[in-house]
Amino acid sequence: MLITDQQYQRLMKEYNNGGVLAHAAMKAGVDPKTARRYIRAGQGPQDLKPVHTWRTRLDPVEAIWPEAERWLEETPELEAKALFEHLLSEGPGRADGRALRTFQRRVTHWRRKHGPPREVCFAQVREPGHSLQFDWTHAEELGITIGGVPYPHLLAHAVLPYSNWEWAVPCMSESVLSLKFGVQEGYWRLGGVTRELQTDQSSTATHQLKRGESERGFNVEYLALCEHLKVTPITIAIKCPNQNGDVESAQGHLKRRLKQHLLLRRSRDFASVADYAAFVVKICTGINALRKAKIAEEMACLRPLPRSRFPEADEVTVRVSCYCTARVKNCAYSVPSRLIGAFVQAHVSEAEVSFHYLGETVATYPRSHGQEPRINYRHVIDSLVRKPGAFARYVYREELFPRPAFRQAYDRLKVAEECKASGRYLRLLHLAVEFGEDRVAGALGAFLRQGELPLADVIELGLREATPVRPVDIAAFTPDLSLYDSLISEVAS
Repeated sequence: MLITDQQYQRLMKEYNNGGVLAHAAMKAGVDPKTARRYIRAGQGPQDLKPVHTWRTRLDPVEAIWPEAERWLEETPELEAKALFEHLLSEGPGRADGRALRTFQRRVTHWRRKHGPPREVCFAQVREPGHSLQFDWTHAEELGITIGGVPYPHLLAHAVLPYSNWEWAVPCMSESVLSLKFGVQEGYWRLGGVTRELQTDQSSTATHQLKRGESERGFNVEYLALCEHLKVTPITIAIKCPNQNGDVESAQGHLKRRLKQHLLLRRSRDFASVADYAAFVVKICTGINALRKAKIAEEMACLRPLPRSRFPEADEVTVRVSCYCTARVKNCAYSVPSRLIGAFVQAHVSEAEVSFHYLGETVATYPRSHGQEPRINYRHVIDSLVRKPGAFARYVYREELFPRPAFRQAYDRLKVAEECKASGRYLRLLHLAVEFGEDRVAGALGAFLRQGELPLADVIELGLREATPVRPVDIAAFTPDLSLYDSLISEVAS
């Protein structure tokens, strides 16, 4: 009687630990006579299993196998399915098309006997606190939206190979800025610094090519970051992602967990990028809670954090053009028109760009990671009202529709009287500066729903007459507690 491998292992474990044969057989769930046979033979069920050497049916691939062998000897990288389909197309009727599985097993056996050597994986000894692996992974497959708008992004991902502790933050690109933010966010969440920081050969983040040199050299900013953290920069070989295998493998598991928790959340939409980042933090915290024992070993071997974080924003000095814009990273951002011709300092982080003049913040925008301009209509509206003819062919005209209601109002004005549409729309935009964008957008929506033409004079009159009630004008509500006393007495009686 054959037994399973698990039963055999349990039997030998109980018997070799000084147990009685009958007792060991009972623990393994096998008959004592069968147990005695296996113990005397000293072989497992796979060794005692009779070898099946006879055929119970005709070989369905016998006619095509000699030709298949010739193909495999010449091109061993051929896949079994593709070869089987080719042989069937060359000689219809020589083999049954349903014999694909038989053919695949035959090819597998042939490769194990005659095939070329296969790539060997080598297990590595991991030391606690020795290294942090860092990489980026595309996260579009998660289907995240921010306020209903698709949010194409990456995850900057850090992993400790020994304990598999991991941390991830959303980012927009593989850049030095996202590298500095992602690495430091991981270290500060961890509470310590490893001896080495390992990355791949990403030229945009960690390396730059030098003329006349065959090897890549570290970026100055990356070396400055490593010096600040007191870590040794390490890179993997070119086109060898397996050398960064821990973080590469963890990326798939992380995104799978994120997908599962998005299903439990019942929505992939978030109010803001900050809310989505908090969601990723929550998932990473839950993952790391399952690895407390090994993380404790890592923590004991980590170096202390620096007193402060390395600056995660670049500072660039730019001049404001006559167009009321300053260009940063090949993208135009508007600033107040009074600064035309002046030099301003731009602080560029992974998430935002802010402009400063003489220590004062004059404009702040979400970071544009393409060449999409960021134009604030408040910076240019005064000049446009005086020059309405410039609006029709204005390079940044589409940026001057802050909400769908404004775009719909402009389209309605063009249909009514195209030659006056620009001037009328700019007056609406000027009202948004004076009365607030929310109030003007609400008034425009009401006019559009009623099918009326949204003229600035009529809307301004309504805005001036409708004075919103302030909280101080509302009388405080004081409840009459005697009513409750009478109610209690009625219930008691």
